[in-house]
Amino acid sequence: MTVAPEAGSEAGAAPRRRVLLANPRGFCAGVDRAIEVVEQALARFGAPVFVRHEIVHNRHVVARLRRMGAVFVEELDQVPAGSVVIFSAHGVSRAVEEQAERTGLQVIDATCPLVTKVHREIKRHVAAGRRVVLIGHRGHPEVEGAMGQVDAGAVVLIEGEEDVEALPFAPEEPLAYVTQTTLSVDDTRAIITALARRFPHIAAPKKEDICYATSNRQQAVKRLAACCPVVLVIGSANSSNSNRLREVAERNGARGYLIDDADAIRPEWLAGCDQVGVTAGASAPEVLVDAVVDWLRRHGFSEVAELEAAEERIEFTLPAELRAAG
Repeated sequence: MTVAPEAGSEAGAAPRRRVLLANPRGFCAGVDRAIEVVEQALARFGAPVFVRHEIVHNRHVVARLRRMGAVFVEELDQVPAGSVVIFSAHGVSRAVEEQAERTGLQVIDATCPLVTKVHREIKRHVAAGRRVVLIGHRGHPEVEGAMGQVDAGAVVLIEGEEDVEALPFAPEEPLAYVTQTTLSVDDTRAIITALARRFPHIAAPKKEDICYATSNRQQAVKRLAACCPVVLVIGSANSSNSNRLREVAERNGARGYLIDDADAIRPEWLAGCDQVGVTAGASAPEVLVDAVVDWLRRHGFSEVAELEAAEERIEFTLPAELRAAG
């Protein structure tokens, strides 16, 4: 259901308190695929199935899969030889892939295809003799995996516009840029503009690297922030795309709060608020949205409507190992 930006009320009547749900919100195709990979691997091979890093950045999803028999590890040294191990949606470095092969692990790769696209771009540019500038957040597993696709030094990480001037390259040097898939669209656009200004010949991706789901969810939050003084973003603290949604809400005039679930809501956030926006990061399940809406209903927000920004129909196939099992 598409709704108008403002909630009306009859003259003299108390204003109606309303929840606006962003659409799209929640799981993207890459997250759906990654979770299904773990579920189907458990069904086929039985527990335990090991997962390197959190399969997606949501503690509720991880806890549910752990109860089903998934064992989450940070390093492959923690995985017994011969075990089934799943690489998370964020991707891994070439060194991790090689370690898995050396130790005889049975690998199922749940890397999001849009992250794999960035990996291919990096390899292509380096093979063509270009240095690669990666726009992303230091320490994020997606960034570590992307930088590890090629030899050390071939990729340089930058996080903001201020880093562009510090790059140790001449304007004529052969360069290319790629980006993490879960960045702020507006921030990244500014960084790319600064790169193009300093390096006029820098090669760009044929299609932008920030994924469709990240872009769509940020656009939906901009619409929420235009008519809601408060926007609740459901997502875990280590979720890059969820953090970006909170930032987008705040930059567009709303008070944004990142919450793991309904238990994290503080009633004082909503004091004097007649319309609250709700969205969910790409790794947050819809059941958490339902619980937040129930909490808001109990606290006087009796109307619920959806604010539509984009339609998503993208699906990704499972890895070959699990397709064969079907």
